[in-house]
Amino acid sequence: MTDLWHSLPEPLRDPVALAMPFFVVFVVVEALAAYFLEDEGPDGFAGFAGYDRRDTVASLSMGAVSVVTMALWKSAGLAVYAVLFAYVAPWQLPADAWWTWALAIVGVDFFFYWAHRVAHRVRLVWATHQAHHSSEHFNFATALRQKWNNSHELVIWAPLPLLGVPPALVFFGFSVSLVYQFFVHTERIRTLWRPIELVFNTPSHHRVHHGSDPEYLDRNYGGILIVWDRLFGSFQPELHRPTYGLTTPVGTYHVLRLQTHEYAAIARDVRATSRLRDKLGYVFGPPGWRPDPVARETPAPAGAA
Repeated sequence: MTDLWHSLPEPLRDPVALAMPFFVVFVVVEALAAYFLEDEGPDGFAGFAGYDRRDTVASLSMGAVSVVTMALWKSAGLAVYAVLFAYVAPWQLPADAWWTWALAIVGVDFFFYWAHRVAHRVRLVWATHQAHHSSEHFNFATALRQKWNNSHELVIWAPLPLLGVPPALVFFGFSVSLVYQFFVHTERIRTLWRPIELVFNTPSHHRVHHGSDPEYLDRNYGGILIVWDRLFGSFQPELHRPTYGLTTPVGTYHVLRLQTHEYAAIARDVRATSRLRDKLGYVFGPPGWRPDPVARETPAPAGAA
């Protein structure tokens, strides 16, 4: 397995790089289906949203930039992970063993669940993630609407190199997760075979995650496996077609504003209060947090969706 891996050109060792042409093909095919079938969504999905040109361009633009920013963050993370793996880990797992690869994928998925949950419950981290939820459409292009700052994920994955997982396999596991998650961003698939729905993240489960309806908020954080949500009490089945997007829409297709508006909102809130406790609440509290006296007078900012 490792011989095959090293025989590939360096740029192609990342599964995401290998998958990019297929992502484009699937976006085009789904967009054509949405165009020709108009509003004929799956059963129970009357009013299928399809594609909007400006929304799609924004998603693809954010995805293109994220390829660069993610490479920079991963380079920094690789340097730190290499030190942890070489000098701190009590043992080093063999990179040529199949079970190390499996452990890396499952381990990354477990920590992805917690990183994702933190991203929805800590406003400063939500500011990095909310752009992915800003689209009011749900399609393969939405999958490419990625954040530009994944630094908190690097922190949460740190236990893996500390436990002896080779750093390159940590990032391989993350790439596998990204490729898998691309395919759960669609309304064209209603539900899958029940055992698959029980164990894996599916389009039905992930539609719930992107819903801004009260019953869907902060649910179904899983990347590849939905079992983490079932184990830790964050699972919600799909009851009806979700309302996609943020609880308070941003109202723009400007990619820089989509990525940064929540940081600006945090800064405004912090400047508007004099109490240190409230400043910390605005930064580290959940999205929409307000001090009690303010909560009665001021509408909450865009929350997790």
